[in-house]
Amino acid sequence: MNTFEEIIAAVQQYQRFIILSHIRPDGDAIGSTIALGSTLETMGKDVIYVNEDGVPESLAFLPGSDKVKQASGEVKDIEVAIAVDCANKPRLGENALKMATNAKLWINIDHHKSNPGYGDLNYIDSDSPATGQILYQMITEQGLTLTDEARDSIYVAVSTDTGSFQYSGTTAATYEMAADLVKRGLNTGKINEQTYDSFPYRRVALTRELLNTLELSSSGEIADWQLLRKVKEDLDLQPDDSENLIDMIRAIDGVNVALFFEELMDDSIRVSIRSKMGSIDACEIAQVFGGGGHAKAAGIRMPGPISEARKSVISEVTKHLS
Repeated sequence: MNTFEEIIAAVQQYQRFIILSHIRPDGDAIGSTIALGSTLETMGKDVIYVNEDGVPESLAFLPGSDKVKQASGEVKDIEVAIAVDCANKPRLGENALKMATNAKLWINIDHHKSNPGYGDLNYIDSDSPATGQILYQMITEQGLTLTDEARDSIYVAVSTDTGSFQYSGTTAATYEMAADLVKRGLNTGKINEQTYDSFPYRRVALTRELLNTLELSSSGEIADWQLLRKVKEDLDLQPDDSENLIDMIRAIDGVNVALFFEELMDDSIRVSIRSKMGSIDACEIAQVFGGGGHAKAAGIRMPGPISEARKSVISEVTKHLS
C-alpha cells in the first residue's frame, strides 16, 4: 500500500484528473467523489467528476453534486484516473472506464477488504468505516484545503456508511472527525434531515411491498426479502430507493444475517448481505459467488432466477452459521 505522501506527490505532477466511483453509488461513493474533486480543484487541478449511473436523487442536496455527471463513454483528455470507494475496477462501469482510457496513472482509494489493489498507487484501509474518512485523513494530514463542499460530503459519506455512526466499525477517529467537521461549520441538523428525513412516498410503498415477502428461517437467524422487477416498474422506483432498508430486518431480535434479493432489468440478481457483530463474515459469503465487500456488509451479482439465487445464498449462509 502507498502512503498519503506518495499519492499527493504523484498528484502534484499532473494537471488533468477524472474521479470515478462504483455503479449504483451510495453516500460514500458520491460524497468521496465530491470531497476529493473539490480538494483537487483547490490545488489548481482540472477535474472531471463522473459516475456510471449519475447522482442518486436522494443525494442531489449535496453541494457540488451537480458536478458529478453520468458517464457518457466519451474518451476524455485526462492524465490521472482516481477510483474512490470501489472494490474492483469493473464496478466503475463500462462507460466510466471508457472515459478514463487515456489515464497514464491510476490511483485507487478504498476501504473494502476485497479490493485487490488495481491501481498503480493504492491506499486501501479495510479498518476504516468509510472512504470518506480516509479522504478526511489525507486532506488534513497533508495540509490540504478542506472546502465546505468537502466538509459536508465527507460527513454524509461517513454517516451513511456507518449507519449514522452506529456500526461496529465506527472508531474514536470517526467521532473526532465529525467533531472537527462541526467546528468547521457543518450544520448537522440540516444535513441529517436532508440525509435521513427526506424520502419520497414511493420508498414507503416499497417498504410495504418488501415486508409482504419477508421470510424468517426456522432457526430465526436468517431474514430475507425479495424485490421483483414488476414491483420496481409498478412503483417507478429509483435505484437508491431501497438504500439501507435491509437494516430494518437486520434489526430483528435473533436475526444474525439479513439478505435482500433484487431482480435486475437484465434478469440477474443483486444480493445484499448484512450480518451482526459476532456472526459470519458477509464478505466471505459474497466471495463464494464472485462478490465482495466488508465483514458485516457485502454484495453479489449473480444469475437468476431469484428463487434459485435465494436458495443458493441461504444454503451458503446456513453452512457458515453452523
